[in-house]
Amino acid sequence: MSTNTITRVRAKGDAFSVGFAIGRASAGFLEHALRVEEYRALHARWRGSDYLKTLESVARSAYPRFVREIEGIAAGAGQNFELMFLWNCAQDLPLPNDVSPMTKAVATMGCTSLLIPAEGDGPAILAHNEDGEAEYLGACLWVEAEPEEGLAWSSFTYPGNLAGSFGLNQAGLVQAMNNITPNDHQPGVPRHFINRATLDAKGLDEAIEILKRKDRASGYHHNLGEVKTRRLISVEAPASGYAVREAASPRAHANHMLCGEFDSLKQTISLSSRDRQEAADRMIAEGALAGGAEAVLFDETTPIYKNGKNGSTLATGVFELFLDRIEWRIHAAPHERDTLSGTMRVI
Repeated sequence: MSTNTITRVRAKGDAFSVGFAIGRASAGFLEHALRVEEYRALHARWRGSDYLKTLESVARSAYPRFVREIEGIAAGAGQNFELMFLWNCAQDLPLPNDVSPMTKAVATMGCTSLLIPAEGDGPAILAHNEDGEAEYLGACLWVEAEPEEGLAWSSFTYPGNLAGSFGLNQAGLVQAMNNITPNDHQPGVPRHFINRATLDAKGLDEAIEILKRKDRASGYHHNLGEVKTRRLISVEAPASGYAVREAASPRAHANHMLCGEFDSLKQTISLSSRDRQEAADRMIAEGALAGGAEAVLFDETTPIYKNGKNGSTLATGVFELFLDRIEWRIHAAPHERDTLSGTMRVI
């Protein structure tokens, strides 16, 4: 029996219907999750606040269709909208000072991504470990959506959240997110809405323009790839700026900002993040990628693959970008490979 089932959810229709399918698949987990310490602390501090109302107002103005998806998530999960909106804004809201050190440590956990440029006629590869709390093992979703408006997409999705953690769309765009923790929160568009918007982009240039907007509440590191050009792009996008790098050679990113543009911006770099970045860089330099992206992402010595001792790797996604298609596979664990896989052809 798998210890990390990833539920496949098919969603179709208007934005509310897509959200409703996600909410219905998330309902059992959310009944528990809304009672954990981090959420209760955020709920007590921010529910009904002017700050949260500003985030909602900005989100409704910028991306009303995605607000409608959250309304659907709330209905499908049997929760009220404000609770689900706050759930989707958790990382945009500073934690109260009296939260336990353990909870603050969890809030700084992140993921590891690889960008591997194409060689000759071979594919460009975007690969990603999605890391999080062990409680999410067996609760996350792979959502395949055919919305009435916007592009069809498939995405690894946390229960109750807008899609966009890592996935692909019918235009041949692939994306994967890494958590970053700069100290630059501001009232603006919550970062899950930015993720969802990039998942809806028709190509790299459009996605980068989305990430250039100056009214973000907080930020992510975005890994992006495009079928028609096989280009791979790394974008560090905190609330206060952005830095774009094209991958000309294999590179890794382990959820803290690396670009010199942000040297003066205070950020939290966990020991795990620093260790994973150093280990991935070393393994790439030593030629480990000859064994495939998994040879790096499944490393358990650092560990890059988190086996429960310092968070958990919830899924590993590998996307191979050819000129006419994306071949993708998702592993639930090193011993549970190809839990999900497929080919998306792009005309």
